[in-house]
Amino acid sequence: MTFTAWLSLFAVCCLGAMSPGPSLAVVLKQTVGNSRQHGLAASWFHAAGVGLWAFATISGLAILVAQSEIAFKVITWLGAGYLAWIGLKAIRAGRASSFSVDPGDKTSVLKAGIEGATISVLNPKLAIFFIALFSQFVSPDATMGDQMIMTATATLVDGLWYSVVTLVLSHGPILKTLQNRSQLVNRLTGGILIALAARVVTL
Repeated sequence: MTFTAWLSLFAVCCLGAMSPGPSLAVVLKQTVGNSRQHGLAASWFHAAGVGLWAFATISGLAILVAQSEIAFKVITWLGAGYLAWIGLKAIRAGRASSFSVDPGDKTSVLKAGIEGATISVLNPKLAIFFIALFSQFVSPDATMGDQMIMTATATLVDGLWYSVVTLVLSHGPILKTLQNRSQLVNRLTGGILIALAARVVTL
């Protein structure tokens, strides 16, 4: 994997992690309703679930590309279409209600982590997203090292982003700013996803 390709992967993983959704709501709920430790546990358990989905997706795509180049090409184009579709949805979305935080019931740090993991492990949309994303980067000459780099990138970006949310963005005025700018986040995310989808057409 070239450094340029990795930067593209890194950017999309960042935007995917930053997009408002149930994962963000859970991390904020645990942080605001319980403590920073609860938020960090939810963040990194969630990242572990993301890593499992990423590794499973990359491994499956690597097997597919080795056995059927035509089938892999079809999935690549379908993936590009899916990225463009969710990109358009993000651009058309209004202010995301997922930034709203309702304090949760008091719970243990371990239970907070399990809740974070559950959100990612039981979310089939992650599998669809990763198939769409990684099909743009997996190639016939990809090595096991490349696969591990992609998996580690998705995992660490997710964990570090939600750690930032826990440590910084969960505090009053900053959270309010994030709520007010959620539409801008959606539009930025949508534009990048559409650009990535267009990359397939120009190759």
